[in-house]
Amino acid sequence: MKRLILCVLMAAALPASAQNLLIRDATVHTAGAAGTLKDHDVLVQAGVVRAIGPDLAAPAGVTVIDAKGRPLTPGLFGGLSGLGIEEVSGEAATVDAGLALGTMTPPHEGSSWRPEFDVDVAFNPHSAAIGVNRVEGITFTTLSPSALPGGSFVAGQGSVVRLDGRYDAALAGSRSLFIDLGSDASVLSGGSRAGQWMLLEQAVAEARAGSGDLLTRAGRATLARYLAGGRVVFQVDRAADIRQVLAFAKKHGMRPVIAGGAEAWRVAAELKAADAVVLVDALANLPSSFDSLASGLETAARLHRAGVKVGFSQRGDATHNARKQRQLAGNAVAHGLPWDAALAGLTVVPARAFGLSDRGQIAVGQAADLVLWSGDPLEVNTWAEQVWFDGVAANMRSRQTELRDRYLAPEGALPRAYTTN
Repeated sequence: MKRLILCVLMAAALPASAQNLLIRDATVHTAGAAGTLKDHDVLVQAGVVRAIGPDLAAPAGVTVIDAKGRPLTPGLFGGLSGLGIEEVSGEAATVDAGLALGTMTPPHEGSSWRPEFDVDVAFNPHSAAIGVNRVEGITFTTLSPSALPGGSFVAGQGSVVRLDGRYDAALAGSRSLFIDLGSDASVLSGGSRAGQWMLLEQAVAEARAGSGDLLTRAGRATLARYLAGGRVVFQVDRAADIRQVLAFAKKHGMRPVIAGGAEAWRVAAELKAADAVVLVDALANLPSSFDSLASGLETAARLHRAGVKVGFSQRGDATHNARKQRQLAGNAVAHGLPWDAALAGLTVVPARAFGLSDRGQIAVGQAADLVLWSGDPLEVNTWAEQVWFDGVAANMRSRQTELRDRYLAPEGALPRAYTTN
């Protein structure tokens, strides 16, 4: 009840049009070189952080929020997800993340190899799944296409989107190509992971030549763009496969991001040398396949000690559980990852990995995507008291809170199911 009252009061105090505010007396976790700043103020003007320091003066017309020492962080990353392109995972008509146009054998013009497939255009900013995760401090996610039977292990493209309800949510410069590799994808490559590399090399050759049978004309043009320094997310777990990814990316001028990386710690030196970011599932404590025999709860800590940039992304039902990202980070802390590195893995590391230089930290000049917490944000018994996008207070309600309020309210003349508010 205290949480509900506080959220309502704060939402009332900040009109939707407000972009100028001063958050006083916060424990500011900057996720940057400044580290944690206790008893500091953060001034936001025109949606951007303008000043950070103790006892800042409040300009005229600026809304003042007293944080009372509570933690303030950048908005959190929801991982690689289908937020906005997947409503109910069990209902195919509401899932727009994958493309399956038929088998790829024999390959032909218009085959299932369609790297030009881009999930951004299917994004629905009013998906109920977004609200449920936004009120838990998730402010941005990377839309991740899925490799489906009848499709290709080159799953398509997706961008980072902001979860503030806007239609034009994709952030410029963040678009990435997604490729699934390893045993789970071998059914899409003739039953062998060796076939994946054969087909990838053929696709690259076609993109460079401008002709061929595996890709469409649009597919060749799309892939060609990623051969000139483009970002490619490789879903891969086995250490041997990760080494192949790094060699392939270097050979063809790609910037690799490793997703999954269950055995990434085994090739940490190579990952550091390649300056590759690894997005790990820190709850993957047991092998789920022969590709992840060396998985463990210490993966994030091991990678960090080796100098590898570590972020977080869940496997499985990542869309509806994006709010559990901070649980992943907290679990990594419990197994050796420094707290500041865990917060960075939820904020600045994924932001920079996907080309976002203006968010992911609390620093002067950064976009004011902020979250005020009831306590340590990496603890499961704390909650987000208020979320801001560019200094604008987010509506701290979701489908879940609305259902809660409906069925906890005193019964009136009609059954609760008929309540309209």
